[in-house]
Amino acid sequence: MTRTDLANIIFPNLEHDIDYYNAKYPKRNLTDEQYVTRFAPSPTGYMHIGNFFSALVDYIIAHNTNGIFYLRNEDTDKAREVSDAVEKIMNTLNYYHIKPQEYQAGDVIVGEYGPYIQSERKEIYHAFIKYLIEIGRAYPCFCTKDELDEKRLHQEKAKLRTGYYGGFAKCRQVDVDEAIERIKKGEPYVIRFRSKGIHEKKFIFDDLVKGKIELPENDQDIVIMKSDNLLPTYHFAHLVDDHLMHTTHVVRGEEWLSSVPVHIELFEAFGYEPPKYIHVPLIMKQDGDKKRKISKRKDPEASMSYYEELGYPPLAVIESLMTIINSDYEEWHTANPDKNFLDFTFRPDKMSPSGALYDLEKLNNISKDIISKMTKEKLYELSYNWAKKYSDSLKTLIERDKEYYMDILNIERVQDKPRKDIAYYSQIENLIWYMYDDLFTNNGSYSFKNINNINEIKLILNTYMDKYFDISNKDVWFQKIKDMCDELGYASNMKEYKKNPELFKGNVADVSTVLRICLTKESMTPDMYEIMHLLGKERVFNRYLDFIKGN
Repeated sequence: MTRTDLANIIFPNLEHDIDYYNAKYPKRNLTDEQYVTRFAPSPTGYMHIGNFFSALVDYIIAHNTNGIFYLRNEDTDKAREVSDAVEKIMNTLNYYHIKPQEYQAGDVIVGEYGPYIQSERKEIYHAFIKYLIEIGRAYPCFCTKDELDEKRLHQEKAKLRTGYYGGFAKCRQVDVDEAIERIKKGEPYVIRFRSKGIHEKKFIFDDLVKGKIELPENDQDIVIMKSDNLLPTYHFAHLVDDHLMHTTHVVRGEEWLSSVPVHIELFEAFGYEPPKYIHVPLIMKQDGDKKRKISKRKDPEASMSYYEELGYPPLAVIESLMTIINSDYEEWHTANPDKNFLDFTFRPDKMSPSGALYDLEKLNNISKDIISKMTKEKLYELSYNWAKKYSDSLKTLIERDKEYYMDILNIERVQDKPRKDIAYYSQIENLIWYMYDDLFTNNGSYSFKNINNINEIKLILNTYMDKYFDISNKDVWFQKIKDMCDELGYASNMKEYKKNPELFKGNVADVSTVLRICLTKESMTPDMYEIMHLLGKERVFNRYLDFIKGN
């Protein structure tokens, strides 16, 4: 019996061979300068920020080169698959406008190189594994779990490398006739790749981020198909898919570095050119005085849903990640403030070869800047869409009076230095509640600072309402407050106050704080003139009179 007979017994009913699939999925009609990248997550849970980081790099590379960015769902690990994970992945990409040109959604396949779901490509993988068996680069392994455990314990006791290699690869020696006989008897088996590597020899390759890397050659006979004879392992499936889909660049986490010798050897076994590899650094966070990998278990910001649920604009999250994708991005963005991140040319050699520190404070600053530049109409639209999904209370406020809500958002917005106090939409309600009379009455408390004598506070309020309230324009408004300070014994000029503080009861800032707190119950707010102007005289006076009556 021959290896072909063995392959036919293992895969008896295949319709097509690898030549058929190579012809079915021909080389893409692209130039060498147009790159093909893929985001290939496993649908085993939520979208992790590390996954999104890789997807963003994939997307930028394809966009920079006018190439192709496609989505492939690698669902070979059925035991860990989460039912709605594929939908969540697609929703996340759509939310951030990182849209693949080729993908599969249910029965709908967009692109000529699908299916883009690995579990639907079983026959393709079988054809390629069958070919390896025929050429002697794959074989059935009948070792049981107990035998493998015993082998590993022996290796550990002898302080040897663990694994299935060399003399420990017992089933390498099983000849074709014996293998066929054992399969016919129903003995369970897996399919292993027959490595030609020598562990003591160095394997050298160029990673586009880390440069030249030396690793031991692979000599492990890895499992490429499990005993159910259905789906291959990740190592093998990605080889077939990247070859047939003509992926030019593979972006993945640096934890896959040690697998490169295996993957390159698999490509070489078929005589195929492997893609270029870009191993991106782990996403780190500052934890006290130490840096550590962002943890799915410990850190809510590890999940991409965290940013959407808080209401960060998608662009803010992308921009914050761009600062760690390339070290010169911030400098470029400063020099090109009106350009989009997609105008930036990504360079792998400008990526940190070690852990990339992701700073939420930097994200907040970027997000505040982006939100500050939005028109009131745009911020209304985005925050309302967010509230409809995540905040009934903010949604209710907005729906009371859309124009009034936009006017609140517009306070200190249209000016050279717009306000930058909103980092994400879920903050808005806590920043504007006092602009609604019922919320002002039922929430918050008065907490005064330098001036806290109730009688003095009442004097300031009564004097202001009786003689000095004027919101005809901002300059007049502020001059009236200063005039009131002069009458009541407070310094209207800060320089004079600093020279001789003992001559005054306080200063104009102290008086303004009283007016602000009695109006908003907050000591820090946007421009008080704009708040008063929007509330109007009657509502301002009602609040001051309510304070006087209640105290």
